[in-house]
Amino acid sequence: MSEVFVVNSGSSSIKYQLIDLETESSSVGGLIERIGEPGEVPDHTTGMLQVLDSLGGGHDIVAVGHRVVHGGPSFTGPTLITDRVESEIDELSALAPLHNPANVLGIRAARAAMPNVPHVAVFDTAFHQTMPAAAYTYAIDAELAQKYKVRRYGFHGTSHKYVSEEAARFLGRPLEDTKTIVLHLGNGASVTAVDGGKSVDTSMGLTPLQGLVMGSRSGDIDPAVIFHLSREAGLSIDELDVLLNRKSGLLGLTGTGDMRDVQEAASRGNRPALDALAVWRHRIRHYIGAYIATLGGIDALVFTAGIGENNSLLRRRALAGLQFLGIEVDDDRNELQSRHTRYISPEGARVSVLVVPTNEELEIARQAASISM
Repeated sequence: MSEVFVVNSGSSSIKYQLIDLETESSSVGGLIERIGEPGEVPDHTTGMLQVLDSLGGGHDIVAVGHRVVHGGPSFTGPTLITDRVESEIDELSALAPLHNPANVLGIRAARAAMPNVPHVAVFDTAFHQTMPAAAYTYAIDAELAQKYKVRRYGFHGTSHKYVSEEAARFLGRPLEDTKTIVLHLGNGASVTAVDGGKSVDTSMGLTPLQGLVMGSRSGDIDPAVIFHLSREAGLSIDELDVLLNRKSGLLGLTGTGDMRDVQEAASRGNRPALDALAVWRHRIRHYIGAYIATLGGIDALVFTAGIGENNSLLRRRALAGLQFLGIEVDDDRNELQSRHTRYISPEGARVSVLVVPTNEELEIARQAASISM
């Protein structure tokens, strides 16, 4: 039984799964938390050894797939990790200071613990490297942008890739002939226009801050807001960074970043919660309209991730009034609870509206196996 060991390393955690390549199912999975805290796991190397001890024997691990958030402009697909590649991933930490350093810690710990198995980096940004220059270029000084690698990269790439391919398979359409908008809606959220299996535009940018309204991230904002708050409120660059990434979005608008709490407050008529949901919905519809124009029409619109997969009310409200675009929701289908890919649009609708449960770990395992076997 050939398996891929999938590692998603955070600054104080290691999330892992063993994926059976034959059945494409997870045989073992778990999470090591509180790494580095007093009285807990001292470091990632120790944590990785604990994970491997817990797995026991009898496993034929043919590759280790590492989730890496930022691949910059250089990494356009899954990449066999060498010392040089590890160093380059670390150098990209300037573009993802909250994520890449933690990813590197996991890579180093796993390579030390399993030196005789190929290790493969699978990048959140790689799927979006097919975007045309018109979509990824920011209109700033070109030399400055090139020197400091400033452009739109996009994120959630493994999810968008998996979901768009699963949607085409479910519809029985050739992937190369399918136009899809994927709404990855969770605490972090993004939307991607996928044409023939390739990302042609996506809402996140240089970092995961741009785009939709998220749990604690602002999403799209006029850059001059930063200058204004610096001058008038006296906020430093670091304080503005914390404001937009950790104290904005639903949290900034309502005092909570949990959509369930926002909905509960809205059901009681709480005005900030009602207004926050309106802003959240408006931003989604803005991108749907933009990406339909980019694609020249769509075959499918797909919901995925925590909110997208599980919140029928928000799915219905997000798409209300879009019948003129051929986008409709069937209430009975939408209310059905399932862990399987399914229609939520009416029979015969011009645009297929789907819910596709994402599986980023499986996608990482597939990509890791593709270049290591």
